[in-house]
Amino acid sequence: MKKTICGKVRDVYEVSGDSLVIVTSDRISAFDVVLSKPVPGKGRILNAISLFWFGFTQDIIPNHIISGDLKDMPTYFQTDEFDGRAVLVKRLKILPFEFVIRGYMFGHMWQSYKENREFCGHRIGGGFREADKLDAPIITPSTKARSGHDEYISVHDVEDAIGAEMTKRIIKVCTRLYETCNNYANSKGLIIADTKFEFGLDGQGNLLLADEIFTPDSSRFWSLSDYQCGGNSGGNSGGQYDKQAGGLLSQAEQSGGSPKSYDKQFVRDWLLDNKINGEMQFANVPDYILSKTAEIYAECLKKLIG
Repeated sequence: MKKTICGKVRDVYEVSGDSLVIVTSDRISAFDVVLSKPVPGKGRILNAISLFWFGFTQDIIPNHIISGDLKDMPTYFQTDEFDGRAVLVKRLKILPFEFVIRGYMFGHMWQSYKENREFCGHRIGGGFREADKLDAPIITPSTKARSGHDEYISVHDVEDAIGAEMTKRIIKVCTRLYETCNNYANSKGLIIADTKFEFGLDGQGNLLLADEIFTPDSSRFWSLSDYQCGGNSGGNSGGQYDKQAGGLLSQAEQSGGSPKSYDKQFVRDWLLDNKINGEMQFANVPDYILSKTAEIYAECLKKLIG
């Protein structure tokens, strides 16, 4: 079986002229770098969450999923190694952009806002604090990089590449996806602070949703109850860890910041707080951080779909 792509997290196999098998590994990336050690069981969790959302959103936009059942795939994949990790998908011409949609002031947008800089062509006014809800969701596209760093660009850059009509359609779809799924997440006690989408065109030129959607790898999930209790009071990101105990701190123990998170912010926080000579220690993330991350991902899955 020919592996055509080995991505940061997913491996892609060529099955036929019009279909592929995508396998989700336990690899984890942070700040666009793949860590040297995996997160146990992460791939199956991501796959389950993505399959749920692809089914949930198929009335908004069709997607690339053909089947998540190994029986529908070549015999090469019908083993325990691929169980729960593999999906059979339509081969698409993938658009060379990630469409990040943000509902809250956080991450790179927050850094630019603090410095009074434009971000992806947006200059936002008002007195926002870190993790405050935006007046309306904002699209902040980026280029796609198989390795190294993605680059944020403006919507105008996307229009120049794929046309204004297609860009307008994608923005409309992204907004509807985000609002619909964030409402569902709210009903399960979660906030989707931001997320990213990828799209592709099939052989007839139809626009389809691709890759993964609304997973802890591609999204920021926050605790709704923490947020309502004042977890958006500024400061560092939520889900902070106790260096001695190796566990999540309660909201009362935190000095402020965004709510408790159910994504890979836990790993990002460790990397930011444990630099040596200014360098992040991607090869030295402790096992307890990776194990705790696996627990956080599993909790996100349980909250979303039981």
